[in-house]
Amino acid sequence: ALVMVRAGRWELDALVDIKHIPETNVLELGSSEFRMGSAVACYRVYEDEQVAAKFPGLVDSASIIGGIQIQSRAGLGGNLCNASPSGDGIGALIVHNTTCVIAGPNGTREVAAEDFCTGPGRSVLEDGEFLVEMKMPMPQKGFGAAYERFTPRNEMDIAVAGVASSVQLDGDTIVSARVALAAVGPTPILSSAGDLLAGKEATAENISAAAQAASADASPISDMRGTAEQRIHLVGVLTRRTLERAVERARENN
Repeated sequence: ALVMVRAGRWELDALVDIKHIPETNVLELGSSEFRMGSAVACYRVYEDEQVAAKFPGLVDSASIIGGIQIQSRAGLGGNLCNASPSGDGIGALIVHNTTCVIAGPNGTREVAAEDFCTGPGRSVLEDGEFLVEMKMPMPQKGFGAAYERFTPRNEMDIAVAGVASSVQLDGDTIVSARVALAAVGPTPILSSAGDLLAGKEATAENISAAAQAASADASPISDMRGTAEQRIHLVGVLTRRTLERAVERARENN
């Protein structure tokens, strides 16, 4: 919000800091679900050993959002509410099956992370509403997730393309999978590639087929950071890489 105000794109009567509301600062691993407040800063995610062990996809994204100064204040909740198609944290939230808890004048409601963004810089939040927390099911044994992006520079840059993937293994069989794409559409995309993998062996051939499906789901534009063709190619590469890493982590977690 501060960036938008300083750029002259928003005119506000007041700016409210919600970081002192207890519910927005919760970071709690329960028996069946993980709760993360919307104001939890990125560094709290990757510095918590238990959270980092259970939710590697969140760590992959939280550790590359801006620099350390940004990570000490900004969080995945703000990344989601900013609703940028290239947001690094949104795909990770999607593949971790996140449910967003929203509060407003009419009470609370819940929205799946993949349905939260409605357009570039736009979300399902209505006047008077704000994101309170995000809830994720606790991963079972055999779960793994990963996020990777491509940028011209290594640090503090906007993704040309990004992919988050998660898998649930039973032996060598993929019980379920999720693949989310960043910077290749007007909103982050939950790809059909995950459904394609369900019930199949975690082989290089099946992962390559999923990567092709993810590329087909991308609908990027060409801009100063990259062409549409380059982004489609990158989606395939990043999908393969993140699925391979997710499978590797799932096997380590078995």
